[in-house]
Amino acid sequence: MAIELKIPSAGESVTEAFIGRWLKKPGEQVKKDEPIAELETDKANFELLAPVSGTVMELLKKEGESAAIGEVVGYLAEGEVVVAAPAPVAPVAPPPVPKPAAAAVPVAAPPIAVPAAPLPVAAPAPVAAPSAPAEPTPPPGGVELKPRIMPAARRALEEHGLAARDVQPTGPGGRLLKEDVLRHVEQSRTAGAPAAAAAPAPAGESAADVEVVRMTTMRRTIARRLVEAHQVAAILTTFNEVDMKAVYDIRARYRDSFEKRHGVRIGFMSFFLKAAIDALKEFPSVNAEIRGDDIVYHKRYHIGVAVSTERGLVVPVVRDADRLSFAELEKTIADLAKRGRDKKLGVDDLQGGTFTVTNGGLFGSLMSTPILNPPQTGVLGMHGVQDRPVVRDGQIVIRPMMYIALSYDHRLIDGREAVLFLRRIKDGIEDPTRLLIDV
Repeated sequence: MAIELKIPSAGESVTEAFIGRWLKKPGEQVKKDEPIAELETDKANFELLAPVSGTVMELLKKEGESAAIGEVVGYLAEGEVVVAAPAPVAPVAPPPVPKPAAAAVPVAAPPIAVPAAPLPVAAPAPVAAPSAPAEPTPPPGGVELKPRIMPAARRALEEHGLAARDVQPTGPGGRLLKEDVLRHVEQSRTAGAPAAAAAPAPAGESAADVEVVRMTTMRRTIARRLVEAHQVAAILTTFNEVDMKAVYDIRARYRDSFEKRHGVRIGFMSFFLKAAIDALKEFPSVNAEIRGDDIVYHKRYHIGVAVSTERGLVVPVVRDADRLSFAELEKTIADLAKRGRDKKLGVDDLQGGTFTVTNGGLFGSLMSTPILNPPQTGVLGMHGVQDRPVVRDGQIVIRPMMYIALSYDHRLIDGREAVLFLRRIKDGIEDPTRLLIDV
């Protein structure tokens, strides 16, 4: 019995996945829940698991191709009889084949070649036969002209202003794939604009001067989502600066005892997460999202923490961050960061965030404008700490200062709210006691 291998659901907003790597080939045995393929969505890797034990019969997608959620990408034969079946058939077939073959050749040739009259009569017959079914064939013909369009392909058609009939489908069962649309666009561009392709040459650039590398699936997804963020939201950014002396003093005073007791170092991120949650409670619109004409206010605080990996930036989510202590926050963040770098984050780890915090200061950034992670309406950017002269009580002193930035969706959050939100975070960092006594 053939079992369909379908792309599993990967969350509400995920409509397609890419085949990163097939782990099994046709004819190979698999056990139930054994990985068959590595799949990639927006920023997460997960696995396609075998629903039953059996043998891989057919794989319908190549590595790197996309598939819609729920789409069949292969077939699995339940049980382990597929490989054993051909073995007995093979030896039985050879002995009888040579004997009939010799007899069949002489007998078939003479009698059938003699009647010349039937042959001309038979010739018109096949000609008439196809013409008769040609009348009832329009329905199937129409189906070929209107192939089944995959969701990703439909979006690509809309983006490039194409009709499905313009593109040659190559997917299983005549499906129209996103790759078909992109291939058509590229071919049209190459054929219709040779001058544009040759444009770089006059600048003195030769093939030896450059290296052309195809974008990875993840990088293409990141690029698409960043563009979508700008197209969907009205993004603005407001800035402030924070005196980090109080946090420095706390870390210096309790660093050793904290690490000894909890097995993790106390960093900056837990302070900023606590301060962000405090500000989110004060300004709930920053912890909300827009759905159509409705505003959805989240009552839970799932904070995304941006983590840099070799493949790009991923944003795992610290769930119910308001319920975690400083130590629990540090442990959770360290675990998510490690799994992100080891490519072990699951789809669930990246879904459901209501607000995001990113720290460009790890790489020396002094100031930046972070971009929203839709459908969220706010993202907090941390930056590098730098000793700078500031005025305190009428005196110029040197303090460890950090610029912070809040990018927000102006459709939902006004400038006044954004400024006050950032000011609330500044107050919490400069006087961490406020975070403990809730004032």
